[in-house]
Amino acid sequence: MAEAADFQGMVPSPARRWLRRTAGLLATAPLAAGLVCLPAAAPAQAADDATGSRTVDVSLDSLTPGAPVEGDKVTISGTVTNRGKEAVTDAHVGLSVGPRLSTRTAIDAAAERGEVADGGPAELGGKFTKKFARLPSGISEDFTITVPVDKLKLDDQGVYQLGVSLSGQTQSRPYEQTLGVQKTFLPWQPDATEKKTQLTYLWPLISSTHLTAETGSDEQQTPVFESDDLGAELAPGGRLNQLVSLGNELPVTWVVDPDLLATVNAMTQSYQVKSEDGESTVAGRYQDVANKWLSDLGKAVEGRKVVALPFADPDLASLAHRGKDVPGSLSHLKRATDIAAVAVQSILQTEPSTDFSWPVDGAVDPSVVDVATSAGANNVIARSDSLGETGGLPYTPTAARPIGDGTTAVVADARLSTAFEGDMAKAGDSTLAVQKFLAQTLAVTLQDEEKQRSVVVAPQRLPSASQAQSMASALHSLDAQRWSQPLDLVAAAKAKPDARATTVVPNAASYPRPLAARELPAKAFQDIKATQDQLDNFKVILTSPDRVITPFGNAINRAMSTSWRGSPRKAAEYRDGVQSYLVNLKDEVQLIQKSDATLSGRSATVPVTVQNQLVQGIEHLELRLTSTKPTRLKLDGDQRVAHHPVKVAGGHSQSVKFTATANANGPVPVIAQLYTEDGTPYGRPMEFTVDVNEFTPTVMLVLAGGVLLLVLAGVRMYTQRKRAAAREAAAGDDGGTGDEGDDSEQPSDPTPDTGPESGNPSGTGEKVDR
Repeated sequence: MAEAADFQGMVPSPARRWLRRTAGLLATAPLAAGLVCLPAAAPAQAADDATGSRTVDVSLDSLTPGAPVEGDKVTISGTVTNRGKEAVTDAHVGLSVGPRLSTRTAIDAAAERGEVADGGPAELGGKFTKKFARLPSGISEDFTITVPVDKLKLDDQGVYQLGVSLSGQTQSRPYEQTLGVQKTFLPWQPDATEKKTQLTYLWPLISSTHLTAETGSDEQQTPVFESDDLGAELAPGGRLNQLVSLGNELPVTWVVDPDLLATVNAMTQSYQVKSEDGESTVAGRYQDVANKWLSDLGKAVEGRKVVALPFADPDLASLAHRGKDVPGSLSHLKRATDIAAVAVQSILQTEPSTDFSWPVDGAVDPSVVDVATSAGANNVIARSDSLGETGGLPYTPTAARPIGDGTTAVVADARLSTAFEGDMAKAGDSTLAVQKFLAQTLAVTLQDEEKQRSVVVAPQRLPSASQAQSMASALHSLDAQRWSQPLDLVAAAKAKPDARATTVVPNAASYPRPLAARELPAKAFQDIKATQDQLDNFKVILTSPDRVITPFGNAINRAMSTSWRGSPRKAAEYRDGVQSYLVNLKDEVQLIQKSDATLSGRSATVPVTVQNQLVQGIEHLELRLTSTKPTRLKLDGDQRVAHHPVKVAGGHSQSVKFTATANANGPVPVIAQLYTEDGTPYGRPMEFTVDVNEFTPTVMLVLAGGVLLLVLAGVRMYTQRKRAAAREAAAGDDGGTGDEGDDSEQPSDPTPDTGPESGNPSGTGEKVDR
């Protein structure tokens, strides 16, 4: 952002303040004169460092109050550690107050210089020191010093340097010297300003992806988690637990990823977690923790402004630079935006604003803005190191500014937004960050006390627990509202913009290369499109498509999440896992492979079995059977391709029967394929062979049986006639009648047991082997 000229805006308009400051400057002239030599002392400091004189680390673990007023006592606690090889004797920790810093740039420069060199301001001395007779090598000692604020000799309002140093002697240097020093900032605003800076602080509730696309086959569709790590974040002391408990007491605007809420809500009931080998699942164990966290969050946001990001916090810059040319990519952003409000309202019972988009680190270019607003958001949260000031303003302008087409860029202050990005686990680092944050906020207000401005702070998306604690400590130090007052993000977006503030979005060449290098690749969006195509092909056959559309639609949104930045391998594994699971589900509806069949007779029924192993039923499918040699084998009358509708209940199979008519003998390859109603093939085709042969082994067996019966009948007739002849001969000997020549039928002749042979073709309805 543009910086105020030195001392411009630091001068209060009332004459009383001007006189008081002038007197103060005269009174502290000797001190200021001593500080003029700071730059010149730097070489001496370097020399001291080279010889090992700076051998003691000084850590400021707490400074309370961080922004004192008249009548306060300032208490500074910390630790000194002897890193040198020699013991330090006659040591003491002392305090010194440096010059008042005029600008935000001066604060930055002072912070970068690190330790204060010799020749700096004199110590307060006296009882405002902490003495150590001996500090052995490698030993740490704690200290606490309390000093009334009036003893600090602070002049007019502004930001002052506060030095804490350890001085003492060593055996090789038996004289008093400064062996370690730490510097911080002390904002001084004894009287509240009339035009306070309106400060908007975003409080992000965002997490990485934890849910897989998999669900149980039960009615509740029990969710499956990649791990149970989210439970640890929700538990007491965890990152998300800290954000809720701390944010509950802060004047912040909650910025929520609805996917996090949906994921935690899924944990409130029975859920499964993948085992380490990924081959099985075990029961999740954080149901009670999840219930309490959602309950606490609901109470924390009651009556407060909540901004809902698109579901799963999609990476807007990756979409703009790598994904928008892949068909369908932007439609996912629209869906993610549409379901955001529903998810937040149903879980938290509060109506959120969905009118904001938040590119990574607030970095924008025209394509990022176009994508960010394509789903209906009219406000883009940018940052001042991206959309910087070019108009030479001597002060930090109001965050809101119109950038065209009805879109407002809400430009967060880069210094304040990045104040707590470091490791805040050490108390000393946290204290320094808090004091610098307070110093910068006061410097913003003092740039122009006659002009009230709105400043937005958009911190890192995933603050750690220690970072959240440092952020909360800084905001609590502003509770007195002497130079700032809270404002929610919705109101900040509607604030009257500065006429001279920059409204031109930087071109694509200005987009930060380090950020571009961490974007999702184009292949990610191609994979997402392939998954969506598979889903579209699958859902149309289901009787309960929502059981599939919802989990896979959410999984596709998660595949575009900002949280994948810097983790390309894990992102690819997640996309592959979603697609593989979808393919496996589709394969649960398939054709059962048939063995080759033989057609008995000129016509027969050919059955093809469709198996549905899904829990729900399938419909709107058509099974087509194609004869590759229609001159030899026709289907369903006189067709090359026969088709029948398919509808199968969950967990069942259906046998679809086709009539086949043969015109000639020989093998005929037949292809079975499922199709959706729009003619799209579903699943893999199945091929088998129908062997057309009217004289099959079965028919030959029947004929052979008939011949055998005829032979047996002939033998029987022969035997009967032979016996009859023998009886007649015996009768002749006894005086036969002499009727041998009578050719009439005898009573003992058998009735024929075979009918006349039929030349008609075999009847239809004969089954064939599968």
